[in-house]
Amino acid sequence: MKHLVAALMFVASVGVGLAAPAPGTLADPAQEARARALQKELRCLVCQGESIDESNAPLAADLRAVIRTRIKAGDSDDAIKQFLVARYGDFILMQPPFDAQTYALWLTPFAVLILAAGVAIWVVVRAARAPRGEA
Repeated sequence: MKHLVAALMFVASVGVGLAAPAPGTLADPAQEARARALQKELRCLVCQGESIDESNAPLAADLRAVIRTRIKAGDSDDAIKQFLVARYGDFILMQPPFDAQTYALWLTPFAVLILAAGVAIWVVVRAARAPRGEA
């Protein structure tokens, strides 16, 4: 009997937890889905490798609140992105535009890859030309 009561209490508590929206979420499911999609397109400025949707940094939480506030105010996704880019620069975008200001963001990985390949080739060629000692 005790197990049955405990199981019913557990099911009731899970049901209540699923029914209530999480704090800080929008009541309209379409708006909440829009906010989540937008959050995935924006970089956390503290973590830098995560979107603000994934990050637990306080700044990411503040940016999520700003996005939800602006969605409630009726702003479009592009308007919200432009607002955040004006405030934080193109680096906040997970996929910044390819223009004169972001060449370094886009081209640095390729430059590092080419440099690493050049160093690897140099080491291999130098090792191949080195005299080998006979035993």
